[in-house]
Amino acid sequence: MTKGSVAPDYSTRVVDRDLDELLPALPAIALEGPKGVGKTATAQRRAQTVIRLDDPADAALLDADPVLLARSDPPVLLDEWQRMPTSWDLVRRAVDNGASPGSFLLTGSAMPADASVHSGAGRIDSIRMRPMSLAERLPGIATISLAVLLAGGRPDIGGDSELTVADYRREILTSGFPGIRRLEGRALRVRLDGYLRAIVQRDFPDQGLSVRRPETLLAWLRAYAAATSTTSSFATIAASASGAAGTIPAKTTTIAYRDILSQLWLLDPVEAWLPSGSALSRLTKAPKHQLADPALAARLLDLGDGDFVPGGRGAAMLGPLFEHLVALGVQTYAASAQARVGHLRTKAGEHEVDLIIEREGAVVAVEVKLARAIGDADVRHLRWLQEVLGDRLVDAVVVTTGRRAYRRPDGIAVVPAALLGP
Repeated sequence: MTKGSVAPDYSTRVVDRDLDELLPALPAIALEGPKGVGKTATAQRRAQTVIRLDDPADAALLDADPVLLARSDPPVLLDEWQRMPTSWDLVRRAVDNGASPGSFLLTGSAMPADASVHSGAGRIDSIRMRPMSLAERLPGIATISLAVLLAGGRPDIGGDSELTVADYRREILTSGFPGIRRLEGRALRVRLDGYLRAIVQRDFPDQGLSVRRPETLLAWLRAYAAATSTTSSFATIAASASGAAGTIPAKTTTIAYRDILSQLWLLDPVEAWLPSGSALSRLTKAPKHQLADPALAARLLDLGDGDFVPGGRGAAMLGPLFEHLVALGVQTYAASAQARVGHLRTKAGEHEVDLIIEREGAVVAVEVKLARAIGDADVRHLRWLQEVLGDRLVDAVVVTTGRRAYRRPDGIAVVPAALLGP
C-alpha cells in the first residue's frame, strides 16, 4: 500500500478533465479499458492511497482487514481490482454506507470469468479510457473542439498543421498505448507482438476460455484487422480466417472470440447509427469494425511504413487505418462531451457517413478522407444528410491529411486530423 504519485513523463489525457469534474461529485469511479491504456497512471495522480491488488501483500492486507478502506486517506485507488473481485463489493458496500464523494477509484481491464460480484449500478460509476488520441499524443496542436461543434452555431474554423501523410502513417504504427508508443523499430514490433500473444496465452484463459488452437484465434484477429473500418459480415471475416487448410472457424468459436475480446476492451466497433424518423429508416445495422488501436491492426497484418506507399502491399489499408485513427480520437472526445458515436450507411449503399456524433438530438457528421485537398464529390454525402436532417445537423466536417482548417462556401468544415480535439 503506497501513496499516490505523478509519473514525471505523464501525458495529460482527455479523461483527466472528466475525473476533475466527476470525482468531487461521485463516491466511486471505475476506469475501464484495455491493458496498457494508462488507467493506473491517470488514477494515481489523484489517489492519496494506492492498494495494488496484483501485489500479494496488498491483497492479503485488504483480505484480512476490509475496514482498511474506511481508514485510508481518500481517494483510495484499488489498482487491478479484478485480481481480488471481492474488493468491488467492499467498495459498493462502503458507498451504501455513505462514503463521501471522491472516496474510491478502481482500475482494471476485465472481470474474471469466475467472479461473482454485484454490478455496482448506482454505486460505482464507470468511465471508458481508450488509447491516446492525436490530441493527447500531440498536445497543444488542436484548434477545433468537438464539444464546441456539438454546441451548434457553426463556429469559425482555423488553424494550421505541419503533419504530413508520413506523420499520420507513423502515428498509426506507433500506437496510442503510452508504454508502447515510446519504442521504435524492432522493439516496437516485439512489444506489439507480445501484447497480442498475451491476449491469447493469458487473457483468454483468465476469461474462462483456453485457446486450443492459438493459430485459429490469431487468424480470426488478422481477418478482423483486414476488415478495419468496413461493415463486413462476421461470416465473411470467419471465411477470411479459414487459412491454408480451408477450414472456417465454427460460429460458436468466433462468437466466443468476440465476447471475450469485447470484455477485454480490445474490440471498439463504431456501431450503426439508427435514429428515429421515416426519412432515415432504411439504414444498415451492421457495425464498422475496429480494434482498440490501429497499431494492433497494422501489426496483425504485418504492415510497416514502407508497405503504405503507393503500390505497396499495404497501400489499400492506409485509408481504413487512418479512419480508425480518427475514429479513436472522435470516440474519446465524444465520450468527454457526453455524446454517442455511430456511422451511417443506407441499405442500398448509395449514402454513407463515416462518423455521426449525437448529443440530445444535435448531430455532427464527419467524413474521413485520406487526402490533402477536398472537392465537391467528397462532401456529397454530408450535403445529402443536411437535406434530410435540416437544422438537426448542427455541423458537418471533413477530416483530412491537409495542413489548413477552413470552412467551405457551403459551410462544411475541412479539418486536418491533428487539429481536431475535445
